[in-house]
Amino acid sequence: MIISTEPVWIGHDNELAELCARLRGQAAVAVDTEFMRTDTFFPIAGLIQLGDGKTCYLVDPLSITDFSPLRELMVDEKVVKVLHSCSEDIEVFVSLLGEVPSPIFDTQIAAAFAGLGFSLGYAGLVKAVLNIDVPKDETRSDWLQRPLSESQIKYAALDVAHMLIVYGKLLQILKASERYTWVKSDCADMVAAARKPDDFSDAYQKVGFAWKLRPSELAILRELCIWREVESRARNIPRNRLIKEPSLFEMARKQPKDAAHLQRIEDIPTRTLRNDSEKLLGIIHSAANTDAAKFPPRLDAPLAPAEAPLMKALKKYVRDTAEVLQLPPEILIRKKEYEAIVRSGMKGGVFTLPERLLGWRYDVIGKGLLAVAENPVLDADGIASI
Repeated sequence: MIISTEPVWIGHDNELAELCARLRGQAAVAVDTEFMRTDTFFPIAGLIQLGDGKTCYLVDPLSITDFSPLRELMVDEKVVKVLHSCSEDIEVFVSLLGEVPSPIFDTQIAAAFAGLGFSLGYAGLVKAVLNIDVPKDETRSDWLQRPLSESQIKYAALDVAHMLIVYGKLLQILKASERYTWVKSDCADMVAAARKPDDFSDAYQKVGFAWKLRPSELAILRELCIWREVESRARNIPRNRLIKEPSLFEMARKQPKDAAHLQRIEDIPTRTLRNDSEKLLGIIHSAANTDAAKFPPRLDAPLAPAEAPLMKALKKYVRDTAEVLQLPPEILIRKKEYEAIVRSGMKGGVFTLPERLLGWRYDVIGKGLLAVAENPVLDADGIASI
C-alpha cells in the first residue's frame, strides 16, 4: 500500500474539527508530537501529527484555538491511538489538552514483545518491518518556528506515514504468538499511571544518597523536595534550574539557620537564593521541628554483597526464560523489581513480588522468581519441572 508522504496542513479550527470527526470513524489512528522543552517544565507543543493510513496530517497547535475536537478524539475509547515510545507524547497531550490519550498502542513496547528488540527506535522499527529508511535528522529542530522548513515537514510526516502499516504487522505477530494481551495490558498500565494525581510525598526517596540521612533529616528533605516539585511546575521551569537534588541533600544534612549559612550550600542558583532563601529557611525550620513520630523511616541502604548471589540467580532465571521466549529480558522485569524481591525476603522472611509482576507476568516469570528466591540454585529448567 502506498502512503502519501505529502502532508495536509491543519491550521484552522474548522479543519481540525472536520479531520477529528472523520478520524473518530476509524479503528486506529497514528499519532506523534513534536515539542520544545528547553527552558520550561512543561512541554510546548510545536506540531501534532496524525495519520489515517492514507494521508498524513500536521496540526499546528500555534494557530488552533479550539482543541476540543482533538481532545474528544484522544479520549475516544473506540479509536486506538498508535504511538511510538509515547511517554513524552502523553506529557504533551496532558499539557495541551488536559487529557491522557486512551486507548494507546505503543509500537516500541509491541516491537519488544514481537521479538524485534528492546527500546527499538522508530526508524529502526520501520526498517525492520517494512525495509523503509526513515530519516531522523530533524529530531532537535526548533518546532516553534514558523514557517517550518521543508525538511521538518517531511520528517514530521514520515513519523506517522508508515505507523498504521507497522501497527498491522505487529498485531499479526503478537496475535500469532498470543502476546497481544501482554502489550495491551502494559499500554493500559501506562495510561493508568499517567492519570494518577500528582503526589510528591515520596520524591525525596529518589535523591541520591538519601539513605544516608537520619529520619529527622529525611523529614527536611521530604518537604524541600515537595517544594521543588510544586514550584517548578508553578513557575514552569526545569527542576534543576530552580535547585538541584545535591543542594537539597546538603540543606537537609546541614540545616542552615540563616541566609549566610544557606549561601554556603554549593550550587544553589543565584536567583533561587535571591527569591527563595526565606521560604527555604522556613521549610527547614518547620520540618526540623516536626513531631518525631511523623518523621519518615530511614531508607534502605544499597544491597550488601551478601545479597549478590540471589540477585544473580534471579537475573539468570529471567535471562534463561527470556531466551526461551525469544524476548529481551528487560521487557519482562525492571532492575528495581529484582531488588524489591530480594528486600522482601530480608525484611519479613517471606519473598513477595512487586505489583507489576502479579498480572500476566506472574505466570510467565513471577512464580519462577519466587521459586528461585526460595531456592537460588534452581535454574529455568528446574523451575519449569516443579
